[in-house]
Amino acid sequence: MTVAALSDTFDLSAFSTLTDLMRNSIARYANAEALRQFNKETKAWESHTYEAVGEKIAAWQKSFCALGLERGSRVAILMPNSVDHVYADQAVLANGLVPVPLHAIDTPGSSAFIIIDSQAQVLVTSSLKRWQQIEATGVPCPDLHTVVIADPNEVMPEPMEGDAVKLFNLTDWLAFGETYTDPLPAAPSKDDLAGIIYTSGTTGRPKGVMLTHHNIVSNVKATLACVSPRQGDTFLSFLPLSHTFERTAGYYLALATGCRIAYNRSVLLLADDLKTIRPDVIISVPRVYERIYARVQHQLKKASSTKRALFNWAVNIGWRDFCRKNHMPIEGKVQSLLDPILRPVLLKKVSKTLTDQFGGNLRIAISGGASLNSRIAQVFCGLGLPIIQGYGMTEASPIIAGNNLEINQPNTVGLPFNGVQIRLGEGDEIQVKADSIMKGYWNRPDDTKAAFTEDGWLKTGDVGGFNERGLLSIKGRIKEIIVTSTGEKVPPADVESAIETDQLFAQSFVIGENRPFIGAIVVVNPEEWANFASSLGLDPEDPASLNAPEARSAALRRAKAALKNFPNYALPRAVVLTREPWTIENGLLTPTLKLKRKVMQKQFASEMAKLYSTHG
Repeated sequence: MTVAALSDTFDLSAFSTLTDLMRNSIARYANAEALRQFNKETKAWESHTYEAVGEKIAAWQKSFCALGLERGSRVAILMPNSVDHVYADQAVLANGLVPVPLHAIDTPGSSAFIIIDSQAQVLVTSSLKRWQQIEATGVPCPDLHTVVIADPNEVMPEPMEGDAVKLFNLTDWLAFGETYTDPLPAAPSKDDLAGIIYTSGTTGRPKGVMLTHHNIVSNVKATLACVSPRQGDTFLSFLPLSHTFERTAGYYLALATGCRIAYNRSVLLLADDLKTIRPDVIISVPRVYERIYARVQHQLKKASSTKRALFNWAVNIGWRDFCRKNHMPIEGKVQSLLDPILRPVLLKKVSKTLTDQFGGNLRIAISGGASLNSRIAQVFCGLGLPIIQGYGMTEASPIIAGNNLEINQPNTVGLPFNGVQIRLGEGDEIQVKADSIMKGYWNRPDDTKAAFTEDGWLKTGDVGGFNERGLLSIKGRIKEIIVTSTGEKVPPADVESAIETDQLFAQSFVIGENRPFIGAIVVVNPEEWANFASSLGLDPEDPASLNAPEARSAALRRAKAALKNFPNYALPRAVVLTREPWTIENGLLTPTLKLKRKVMQKQFASEMAKLYSTHG
């Protein structure tokens, strides 16, 4: 099957807006399940058909109409992934308004900044507490006049004279819409804005990326060639809907193709929900696959040496099969002579160890946002879960290139999507031209101009290259690639991802810019640290143990072992151990869980200086 043929099941060519796609699905799949969500009160999963979803969207539409908003007005949505998030978003789009999704676990100050910057007039959020936290920042939101709390039971405070913002709980909000009796507004056009999506802001304040209906719909259509869902497939949604990757591939595409979306109860319950929901498709970032890999490795650690050997043997057999199919070099050709004998006995049984972690039905596992560690890719692909890596950015709606079920080389991010042109500019920077490319940054003409070349290509800021089959590989961010004082170039994210495959290391931050060698600052996993420190005769509860020479030396050996496939110049020569996790709340991670590298450098300046003065 060719890449083009993968999308033949769904002919979406007649549709040019997200509203068109949704209305088509409501009509075509009326009685099919569209959304599934856990009800905390009844402690049961509840289903919502496409027809029922359409009715809810229409009710929300009328409420927005009753506010008398002008077309193009911005509506901020600060909610976890949920059915109400979909109702609000689709109603906003259908009325010709512009959704501004906020990250559900972002700080109140960051949420206030986006509300102010986007000039949002309405905020839809999940609880009164969230609004009160934003209000408590003391930063005025001059354009905001309405806050909708998507909880029918939330008791609103009594309004006070001079209140600039009117509050609704969900019951009152939908009742408010019943007062609107005029016709619903005209549907949006393809050139209308379908969202202002704020970038994570790893450096400075986030910028609002303006995406039109045409931008996103063109990406949905192109993504079908990579994801190829089947009508009725189940997507388990856990990446935040403020993340464009989830928004396009895990939400708009899923509903456009008559699939069902089940919403994860929480990240802490993801392992349980995978087994309960048994999804066919997941859209994820590498961190989730890394955690499941670590869980499997933890189980193997308790198993006998024979079982560990059989597991690795099965991985190697499956990986050789995968390499043959995907035109990749095959390692262990002598051992492969036994593959026909051992494959039917060993591979299926061992594969179940991994596939059961995902519920047993998973057919499509998408990974994006960062590169996947090669060992994890080898294990997953070898055991029958071929993770499909893609590449994109918010400014491209977001997907630019991707592997697929027909050609999948995990050391690449696949072929350019249909209709996407890619060229390599100065310094091998990846530059893109496509219908999915943003209109620009909200109210930032200078930043918009700087994002494009003089002849109109989007500058991604990523360094890349093509292999002999035309598949794209990513070598790192131009601004993030570490250049040591000896001239070696090291992509830190790849090194960090590999280090974190060792269970001792929960998080890692690689340093070395203009230094003679690479160093690493790592956060240790509490349970593994306790065993590790005790094995060295150290007290794991004593902070001084983190700085003990024997602890650092042993941790360094483990980090290097995790990096065995990397060149010597990319291996750290010293590590700093810490127990305090890096989080969104303490300002060290973006809402999409990426390291804020400049902030990290300031935070650990003294540790970095000491590391290089000691080992220089």
